Amino acid sequence: MSSRFAIAGPLRNAAFGATAVLKQGNGARAVAEAMEAEPATLPAALADAGGLLLLRGLHEINDDPALLVRLSRIFGPEVEDYRHTLTNLSAVHTQVPEILLVSNLPPVGKAPPPRPEPPVAADGGLPVQFPHRTGWHTDQSYRRPPPDISLFYAATPVTSDQGQTLFANGTLAYEALPPALKAKVEKLEGLHAQPGSGRSRKAVLAGDAPRAFKAHERSQRQPVVRVHPVTGKPALYICENGQMDWIEGPFVGMEKGPHGDGAKLLDELMAHMTQRRFVYAHEWRQGDMLVWDNRCLVHAATWYAADEPRMMWRTTVHGNPGALYAGEAKSWIPAAAE
Repeated sequence: MSSRFAIAGPLRNAAFGATAVLKQGNGARAVAEAMEAEPATLPAALADAGGLLLLRGLHEINDDPALLVRLSRIFGPEVEDYRHTLTNLSAVHTQVPEILLVSNLPPVGKAPPPRPEPPVAADGGLPVQFPHRTGWHTDQSYRRPPPDISLFYAATPVTSDQGQTLFANGTLAYEALPPALKAKVEKLEGLHAQPGSGRSRKAVLAGDAPRAFKAHERSQRQPVVRVHPVTGKPALYICENGQMDWIEGPFVGMEKGPHGDGAKLLDELMAHMTQRRFVYAHEWRQGDMLVWDNRCLVHAATWYAADEPRMMWRTTVHGNPGALYAGEAKSWIPAAAE
């Protein structure tokens, strides 16, 4: 049976990702109707494309934000309500609480990431490799079970040569690891911490005291090599400075802290995973929507001028974290964590 979508990949200058284009019709409502008519098509395309899917021209979402939630439901049974998470409520959409606001505008006021120094890589391109590029993470890895899929919509993106979103493919990076390093990380666990808890590398190096955790805020163990529940492929599943626990981690059973053997290993893995050959850089246009798989990708935001307004909307989808998490209560829900 012929699909209503044309799928083409990989994405420009990348080894993974794909675009999905409606063959007849256009706009977010038409896309939603087509997705609902054949609900398996785009989730399958996401898996086949290595965890990244691009849809363009969905401008109607600006006027009808509930459409973003409608599109999200194709990718899993639960679209998260951000009122019931560890999220600051000032960053939650007032009419559609399944939408997280990622913006430098009030009331969110999220500052742009720092500009790398130097601002270009040695090859003259956009810096992508850690530690020249920082901020690499996968969404909400400090929770168990961690989320499956994120959808990110450009309501008001910044100038096209700024504010890119970078993606690094943990599956390709794992495949390219030397055998000795594969063996070293096979059974290893990372300890992931909530941003703002005082357990980031920067906070520990500055000597800041971490805040006390409530039961539902505790750092969470995650496998360093995570087997994807759909594709069956192993992928590196790690974050860097801001989302690992640098007091008790970053790795369970290794020397703790920012100067230990655990830190050296994390730096080695992050530098490997963020090589340009494993990375895609997305230049945003208004109406773009990216769907990404947190189970096998990490991402990072790039610098943009602070006086440029930026408003991006994100939804988070749960439902298939894999057998490792079967039967687990949500760690971030107070009653479940006690």
